[in-house]
Amino acid sequence: MRNELGILPTRPVDFRHRYSISDLSCLTDAERRRFLAGADPDPQTNPAIAWELLYRLEPELYDRLIKAERIHRAVVDWLPRRVPRIVEVGAGNGRLTTDLVNRCDELIAIEPAAPLRERLSARLAAAGQRLRVLDGFFDDLPVADRSANLVVACSAFTPDPAHGGDVGLEEMERVCAIGGRVVIVWPNRVEWLLERGYIYQSFPGHMALAFDSLEEAIELAQIFYPDAVDEIQRRGDRTVPYETVGTNPPRDLAWKAVAD
Repeated sequence: MRNELGILPTRPVDFRHRYSISDLSCLTDAERRRFLAGADPDPQTNPAIAWELLYRLEPELYDRLIKAERIHRAVVDWLPRRVPRIVEVGAGNGRLTTDLVNRCDELIAIEPAAPLRERLSARLAAAGQRLRVLDGFFDDLPVADRSANLVVACSAFTPDPAHGGDVGLEEMERVCAIGGRVVIVWPNRVEWLLERGYIYQSFPGHMALAFDSLEEAIELAQIFYPDAVDEIQRRGDRTVPYETVGTNPPRDLAWKAVAD
């Protein structure tokens, strides 16, 4: 297929080759200290760095990807229906925040990537003073001790100290009120959390990524799931089972009640 200029469209650059070391200039000093300390700085060999660059350089592309990733409704329903205050860490552009804001009197959403904070603030502008969007990292949450009834992170926490680790868990538990819960939605390493006293919960049911169109499914797969492109084209469907892309569906969580 040719575009209006009669030029054959080019295949999108896949995620593994999308960014280079020169793109690290977009990171702040605080981000560099956390994300680059002792780590491979090359985004073409370190996917964690590539994701950080995606959030800052192409937040609109990230928006399109996570729009297709629908969190299992039972995960949201499992959360408390109403509490005075929720703190969400690594809130991104609001994947879970849109559900959390209606479950509390005050929501503090913490996100280190400025472009995602901007999108989150715009998306939930109607929440007014009930929502505060703050800059912050897992290892130094800008929230007082025992000040939130629910502390949650969705697809943001990992055992890597740059994205949580033991210090991040300690910070989330510090912020959580006695009797409240710390919840990791769509956890990265379940066994690691179990070793630290967390309880795992998974919900049944078939799950698929729901893209706006088959064309978008193919385009985004070319970037993020290149090994799945042929199968997506063969199926000819805008909904793509998580098994096809080789990713665990967003149907689980790990939680811990904070005791005195």
